[in-house]
Amino acid sequence: MQHRPGTNPVTLLVGATSEETLCAHEERRKVSHHTARTGPSRTMTRSHGPDGNDRPADATPQATEQSRSTARKRKPERAMTTGLGEGFDSSAVAFHRDGELALEACVVTIGAFDGVHRGHQELIRQTIAAAQRRGVAAVVYTFDPPPKVYFGQAEALISLREKLKRIATFAPDHIIVADFNRIYVRRTAADFLAELRRLQPREVVVGEDFRFGSCKGGTALLLRQHFNTRILPPVRCGNGEIVSSSRIRSLRRSGLAAAAATLENWRDIVTAPPANRSGLAQPEAASQ
Repeated sequence: MQHRPGTNPVTLLVGATSEETLCAHEERRKVSHHTARTGPSRTMTRSHGPDGNDRPADATPQATEQSRSTARKRKPERAMTTGLGEGFDSSAVAFHRDGELALEACVVTIGAFDGVHRGHQELIRQTIAAAQRRGVAAVVYTFDPPPKVYFGQAEALISLREKLKRIATFAPDHIIVADFNRIYVRRTAADFLAELRRLQPREVVVGEDFRFGSCKGGTALLLRQHFNTRILPPVRCGNGEIVSSSRIRSLRRSGLAAAAATLENWRDIVTAPPANRSGLAQPEAASQ
């Protein structure tokens, strides 16, 4: 199931349909449900918080340490099962394919994360910080290949292996890789929301232009109707331009490799001690 890497807020579009594809989709769901379950899915009662966001009625600022401990104990088995963490030090992170993981609570961020640039780093950093405050697992959900790459609109900035290596550097508890193919692109917004419910997120962290589901049917605002969702503004560089994978590609094509590397901000991350990495990816953010 190896394809290519991933980038910022993702757009899911509709793909080709056929009877063969429908059968493959149904078979894939059956196999995934039977062999890769990590726990039962639960129906959650929701209430409105003071900020107007929907959230589980039993959501509290701190989840039990037992939930986080249980999630950590599953990591080595998951990393070995999927093979996604091979080739680099991934002992602190559990890797999963989409639909495999079920949790009692978490904070999750979602995106293609192609290049894992300064904007992506901010999403990951905020997600891990929120998970630590709540005492739950931190989850990064990404796509292989990135949607723009799948549809032939761009070339990947880095390989899947390099992307996972970079994300793992920040040490989230779980990384989920969705196989972005002709079956996946047919999933509706409701399908995606149903998968997220298996993670039981106490908070979802996304960029303001996040889209999901076929025909771009889901937006960050729709996500907010179902989960406690934090929508981060875009990260900007010193001259006011938004940091994005598209901008980095443009700089590379123009021969401005140093400027592109500055937006990726990766050299400072990998040379810093692990304890300091979460504080490095804090570029200027635009106001909403």
